[in-house]
Amino acid sequence: MKRGFARGEYEARLARAQAAMERAGLGAILLTTEPEIRYFTGYLTRFWESPSRPWFFVVPRMGAPVAVIPSIGAALMAQTWISDIRTWPAPRPEDDGVSLLAETLREIGGPVGVPSGPESHLRMPLADFERVKQASALEWRDDAGIVAALRAVKSEAEIDKIGHICGCAGRAFDRAHEIAAPGVPLSQVFRDFQRLLLEEGADWVPYLAGGAGPEGYGDVISSASDLPLAAGDVLMLDTGAVWDGYFCDYDRNFAIGHATEAQNRAHHRLIEATEAGFGAARAGARASDVWRAMADIVGGGEAAGRLGHGLGMQLTEGLSLTAGDQTLLEPGMVITLEPGVDLAPGRIMVHEENIVITDGAPRRLSPFAGRDLAVI
Repeated sequence: MKRGFARGEYEARLARAQAAMERAGLGAILLTTEPEIRYFTGYLTRFWESPSRPWFFVVPRMGAPVAVIPSIGAALMAQTWISDIRTWPAPRPEDDGVSLLAETLREIGGPVGVPSGPESHLRMPLADFERVKQASALEWRDDAGIVAALRAVKSEAEIDKIGHICGCAGRAFDRAHEIAAPGVPLSQVFRDFQRLLLEEGADWVPYLAGGAGPEGYGDVISSASDLPLAAGDVLMLDTGAVWDGYFCDYDRNFAIGHATEAQNRAHHRLIEATEAGFGAARAGARASDVWRAMADIVGGGEAAGRLGHGLGMQLTEGLSLTAGDQTLLEPGMVITLEPGVDLAPGRIMVHEENIVITDGAPRRLSPFAGRDLAVI
């Protein structure tokens, strides 16, 4: 599969943003975070791990967008489709891009919108943000949800990338028997599973969680302990691996040595709930409808919590499959189905798959697990 996108992909994103900005009465949108800037530029780098420098990108209501970035990033940004690249020698705490950004915004004009809804954050010093607002002498407001709405509906090219990394993870899960066995520390399983993901084509593995125990595990976000696996344990691995900037996010449960009746019953319910969620995930349905289809099987009422979420350039993004989320599903939305069941007090099993909403039945992106709990 080819990395990156054709220029037309980015031009289409910009056109949709500008049409929405016209309707919302915005003159510019200021972006400061990695996924938002990458969405409009294709600028992919691990350098975002360093918090030393802020990065800015301005989407105007008309015309070409502008990157206002530290000079260390100019060469890489020049490899994207962006031609207007303005730089300063960051880090420069006394004026870390503030005057350059304010000048750019004055040139483009306002009002200036900044993503401010759920999951948004500002990746620059708050004091500098205030200085930019004052120096620009423009009106500032939120972006009316424009960027989040655009990112929620994926193009076929984006969906292909998510499907590709789902396939990489599926092949790694198929090799779990190579790394897990009674007596192997869970921490070693985690390290080896990351290796398998890389061997199967993932670019990197930003997220890996899981657990193990005879009656399930305590949560789905823990890092690994050094406790060895034991016969009779159920092992869960949940990965958020990345290929070309797009995530998969699904898990698999395995019985170590043998599966108990209780473990198999729990797994059967999880698969039943996943299939129910899959059946309910239709364009025009609400996120809460998909939640209800799964919650009716796993139980727990509203206390069942979130049973899935949006997926794409981030491990979790956009909608949540909860009782209260009224987001309408649209073709092109990629979501996870993630039901969970209790096996014992404080012990659970969770199952997760990735799908995309279409004009008809949803499409499976992860290779769905079978009904019976796999045994290693």
